Amino acid sequence: MSDFPFPIRRFLTQVTEDLSCEGIVADKPLRKVVVGAVIANPFAGGYHADLSPAVDASPVLGTILGDMAVEILGEPALSYGKGGIAGTNGSQEHVVSFVTTPFGNALRDAVGGGAAWVSSATCVGAAGTPLTLPLAHKDALYVRDHYDAVTLYPADAPYPDEILVAVAVANRGRLNARLGGIAHADVVGRDGLT
Repeated sequence: MSDFPFPIRRFLTQVTEDLSCEGIVADKPLRKVVVGAVIANPFAGGYHADLSPAVDASPVLGTILGDMAVEILGEPALSYGKGGIAGTNGSQEHVVSFVTTPFGNALRDAVGGGAAWVSSATCVGAAGTPLTLPLAHKDALYVRDHYDAVTLYPADAPYPDEILVAVAVANRGRLNARLGGIAHADVVGRDGLT
């Protein structure tokens, strides 16, 4: 973490495991992991035309959070997502600068590769604002049973001059999914779509 240039106040982790849905016990539980970092916002309090310091530092953060999420998941990640909340002295653009393509590429590496784009959600909010992170299959966007989300409840974060950046991973698609689309077993994973 010494390579990440902004102070990190706290890491947050959240694990959910759904064992059944609609009265049907799952053959394999749906496990979702969210890992977030609460960091000092280097841009808080005003407009900054150049947000490249965050973009440049973001791969280190993507690796840290991605590695932590995969380790906690304890099995291969098949879905992923990312996002964050800027505290009220910041702007949405501040948090977006931490989760652009370099961050996403580091997350892909952490999960063992991913051909599909990493879906994202960002906002500005007060401490305790819930963050709902979208999830989608890591190798093929059109795997409909992996369209999902997970909500992080960050307690007292972010403070007004902080940013919360988070990643989410899951071990499978929704329980009892039955609305068609490409099956995980049929994923080609070349173009990020199929």
